[in-house]
Amino acid sequence: MSDSLDRLAPQAIWQHFAALAAIPRPSGHEERAVDFVLKTASGVSGASTARDARGNVVVRLPATRGREKAPPIILQSHLDMVCEKNKGVTHDFDHDPIRPRIEGDWVYASGTTLGADNGIGVAAALATATDGALVHGPLELLFTLDEETGLTGARDLDPSILKGRMLLNLDSEEDGAIFVGCAGGEDSLIDLPVAWTAAPRGSQALRLEVTGLRGGHSGLNIIENRGNALKLVARVLSAAADAGVAFEIASLAGGSKHNAIPREAEATLVLDPASRAAFDGVVKQQLAGFRIELAKIDDGLRLDVADAPAPPRVLARRDRDLFLRLLIALPHGVLGMSQDIAGLVETSNNVAVVAFGEATVRLVTSSRSSVAPSLAYVLSGIRCMAALAGGKVTLKDGYPGWKPDMDSKALAVVRDVYRKRWGKEPLVTAIHAGLECGLLGQKIPGLDMVSFGPRIEGAHSPDERVHVPSVERFWGALAETLDRLSA
Repeated sequence: MSDSLDRLAPQAIWQHFAALAAIPRPSGHEERAVDFVLKTASGVSGASTARDARGNVVVRLPATRGREKAPPIILQSHLDMVCEKNKGVTHDFDHDPIRPRIEGDWVYASGTTLGADNGIGVAAALATATDGALVHGPLELLFTLDEETGLTGARDLDPSILKGRMLLNLDSEEDGAIFVGCAGGEDSLIDLPVAWTAAPRGSQALRLEVTGLRGGHSGLNIIENRGNALKLVARVLSAAADAGVAFEIASLAGGSKHNAIPREAEATLVLDPASRAAFDGVVKQQLAGFRIELAKIDDGLRLDVADAPAPPRVLARRDRDLFLRLLIALPHGVLGMSQDIAGLVETSNNVAVVAFGEATVRLVTSSRSSVAPSLAYVLSGIRCMAALAGGKVTLKDGYPGWKPDMDSKALAVVRDVYRKRWGKEPLVTAIHAGLECGLLGQKIPGLDMVSFGPRIEGAHSPDERVHVPSVERFWGALAETLDRLSA
């Protein structure tokens, strides 16, 4: 157990979370986390385990004495985590443990994502197995795989491994709130064919870098208007072209995850040395404008220009222009707000990744909406923009939304528990993100579901942190909910 976490309460959760943080578990490589779950279950009297063909794990726990006749309850969480690190941080997510640290009432990682999303949910589910003080009926602890890169574990779940018809999802991130719905979404992979030409003789190579942005979850944080490093680079280069600065693009890259707002991006350019002063002037002017736009949102923004090694080739001018125009035109941010739930984003788009290949430039966008026709409209618009630039779109990892059921029995119980424990009416809302509940509800028609969790901020970014007192409140609410649902 991590020395830095062993003094935190409730120990039932933090012990498991510390052990989990030491286990590398990027999406698609969760086997060591699976082994940890199976080993933990093997030490619990009466527990049994099962896996489906996809590799999702179920741990079945017997009821505590006197609660054997209660219907089984499913506790659901996912084993993988988003792997993001700050520039300059040396960390191999395939081999290195996460290094948690405590600052006041918060737990962070050291320069990387923490994995509280959804490690705290996993730890809470395991704690229900190992904490002998809990009272509950039969439980099915469902641990899914590969949630963060497309919810593929839930999509491929074999529902026959579950008997329960009520599910508590432990993958929410707001203290005192209960979630009863989520957005659907789909990614667009845009492949733009490009041609190359030799870099002009006598040109100067520069590297333009955008750093210091907060990034974050492309669903939860999109409402905050955080800066998108890819869009900012595109705006600088577009402004330079409009100002008559002659330059060529050798590379442009940024973003690594479809569901994370890009925090950093860089472009390698070549230009006539005589144009350097004009280019620097454009960068300075754009930075001033960005700082006005992002004041109190992303005050750490930096735009840096430095000399770079001369590249052997650059994009053909026509393809440079088509690429830049497409990157500028693609929408990013909030596209519509819900008329039913105050403050809830209804529709959004994240320009997530740009990567140069040999014959194509790939751009990845992630679109979300709780209204299916609106999602289809956004995807259609992206497809049309790509076609105008000569690109081809492949849709990937679509998932359905989760429609709220305000008459849910699970909601009634959890709502009453929250009302009692928080001393006020809880917020009952939906989330502008892709919870697995939408897919699980498709797999098991009529499944009664709610989602709740502790306070987690900065998910999907190295600023990720979890609020320690809220974990204790979350655990108390979960324990009381299981007791009442089995009474």
